[in-house]
Amino acid sequence: MHENTGGISLADIARAHNVRFLLATFVDMTGKPCAKLVPVEAANELENGAMGFAGYAAGLMGQKPQDPDLIAIPDPASFTPVPFIKEGLAIVHCDPHVDGKPWPYAPRVVLKNTLARLAGQGMQAKVGAEVEYFLVKKNDDGTLSTADEKDDSPRPCYDARGVTRMYDHLTSISDAMNSLGWGNYANDHEDAAGQFEQNFNYADALTTADRVVSLRYILNILAEQRGMTATFMPKPFTDRTGTGLHFHLSLWAGSEALFPAAGTDDGGRGLGLSGLAYSFIAGILDHAPALQAFLAPTVNSYKRTGATTSSSGATWSPRKASFGGNDRTHMIRVPDNKRMELRSGDGSANPYLAIATAIAAGLDGVEKSLDPGRPSGPGESRPDAHFLPATLLHAVEALRKDPVILASLSGDPAIGSYYADAKEEEFLTWHNQVSDWEIRTYLTSI
Repeated sequence: MHENTGGISLADIARAHNVRFLLATFVDMTGKPCAKLVPVEAANELENGAMGFAGYAAGLMGQKPQDPDLIAIPDPASFTPVPFIKEGLAIVHCDPHVDGKPWPYAPRVVLKNTLARLAGQGMQAKVGAEVEYFLVKKNDDGTLSTADEKDDSPRPCYDARGVTRMYDHLTSISDAMNSLGWGNYANDHEDAAGQFEQNFNYADALTTADRVVSLRYILNILAEQRGMTATFMPKPFTDRTGTGLHFHLSLWAGSEALFPAAGTDDGGRGLGLSGLAYSFIAGILDHAPALQAFLAPTVNSYKRTGATTSSSGATWSPRKASFGGNDRTHMIRVPDNKRMELRSGDGSANPYLAIATAIAAGLDGVEKSLDPGRPSGPGESRPDAHFLPATLLHAVEALRKDPVILASLSGDPAIGSYYADAKEEEFLTWHNQVSDWEIRTYLTSI
């Protein structure tokens, strides 16, 4: 909820909302939600640093088995009651600490460190997120099928009938978001059979990242209760459009929006943006290949960005680091002069790391007064625009060669290297598996 708690204890906040249990939650670097279920009677202990986690067991968190516990320190402003999941339950997002200090590998800490750097320059970031997902069922033979068996059109986007058949699910999610004050304003069928998107209002960067994590949890649980699986896997079906996680970013100085150009002068580029906004965009474009290690962080991600078409006729996924106006083929779309949309992220992205690294890249552009040139026309890109990485391994290589993005996680390149090593291992683990394609292609080819 990110309300001002005014120094009220977490226990008092919980009791005021008739909450009996708290999910003390953080995510690892892959985005997996980790939690302990804490009774309200122990809320003071939680707030005082008594809840320890074995960091190595939790996941990709920069720890070894012999390391001291991660201590989950709750942020009362993130208190999120979820009675629609279980009566009396609430989520509270936590910042992992080790030896009394915020743990720099923890994604929420990473984002807070980036935002502190931004604040040091008198700026704040506001972010909106578009959370796409598929509703599927796993068949006995291990294959996936669309949860709604009638949802089989090659071009089902915005289909009123598909939305109506999923009415109970979609409205339960909408009611949940609105009960939390998130401002759900649209729920629609996306471009692929079985794919949906449910939108909510933008907010400050940390609040939006927390809400993405909470929404994924809510979607997972409520879909499961209806016998479905909500998946954020970027490309669960070879022939269908993949799942994106698009971010709308803007910079502010208090109540002053910094992206709109003063008057009507934006250097003749026609998008109505300020010089600061263009430099921010230039920074993201300049670091785009390395950023993809965080925006598209899985092996499966590159089945989405590498696709040339889908059953609907479009992939909605950029191939190059281009920017332009209200055109969804670009990596950066500028729908109006108040924001930019970053479109190369997918459903597997960790929202804290994705937002943190994108802001770090943009801030580098601002600090260096980079110029992205003129916006590209519809479906076009500059000849010198970076190609986005072809695989996760290519993205890891780009990350290792980019000192700015490598050091963008809490300002420590060792953390970036740790992440790169883990992602290289993920790629090689997949690469070492013999696939059906290889059997079909090579078994009798010689």
